[in-house]
Amino acid sequence: MGCNEEMADQVRPELGAVQETLFIPLAARARDMRRRRPVIRDPRAAEIVASIDFDAAKYGRGWGGRVAVLRTAIFDSWVGDFLVQHPGGTVVEIGTGLNSRFERAGNAQTHWIDLDLPDTIELRRRFYADSEHRRMVAASVLDDDWLPAVREFPAPYFFVIEGVLAYLEQAPRVIAGIAQNFPGALIAFDSYSERVLEQQHRLAARKNMDAMWEWSCDDPRTLESLGLDLVKQATVTRPPTALSEQLPLRYRLLLPLAARIAGDLATVTLFQVRPAPST
Repeated sequence: MGCNEEMADQVRPELGAVQETLFIPLAARARDMRRRRPVIRDPRAAEIVASIDFDAAKYGRGWGGRVAVLRTAIFDSWVGDFLVQHPGGTVVEIGTGLNSRFERAGNAQTHWIDLDLPDTIELRRRFYADSEHRRMVAASVLDDDWLPAVREFPAPYFFVIEGVLAYLEQAPRVIAGIAQNFPGALIAFDSYSERVLEQQHRLAARKNMDAMWEWSCDDPRTLESLGLDLVKQATVTRPPTALSEQLPLRYRLLLPLAARIAGDLATVTLFQVRPAPST
């Protein structure tokens, strides 16, 4: 098959500016898979990257790609911990993009919701399919029409929100809405300081990216006022000990230096929603 034929077979996605940022972690995971010792074993990422016509040089390179891979590894480890304790529980991945976390962390008993905007879900359906325990839902997290789909699956619930809330100035409202509707659920998300948000704005301008972060959070513990209790917290430069011990040597050597020079960069926090008050 010639080069022109290969290009003709590639999917040409039509996505909004924020939705296009799904290529950042996708390309980063695909690039990571080409290393001798990848952080995340995700062969699907490489397959999907080869199947989509997009500007790969624009996404997933440099420190941003490494941050994305480490951030995903933290989420994967916490989802894995949850499913060890609750193999038949429900994971709700908000802003799923083209992630293959179900393939990496799920099991035969797991229930799973992949939630994203309609244009992203349309693209995702080219590579993934619904099943008895797994369902794709096309909706905005800012609306409430996706909540019934989650309730069709059994508790306990783990809401994973990776690479999403920074783009939403309504982020606290999203978190509060989940807390109000799912007492006792776990919620994990990444957040960024005002300093890192300003860095992202400069980086987006250099790369001609239209998607800009809208929400920063210097101290995620302040969100406990939304009805949450902090369970644990990590950063990409200070990952959980169990994960850090499994990282390739290059990361174990460089992360302490990166923490001193660049700070925490991305903070990943796991909260538990407080139980509903007894009546």
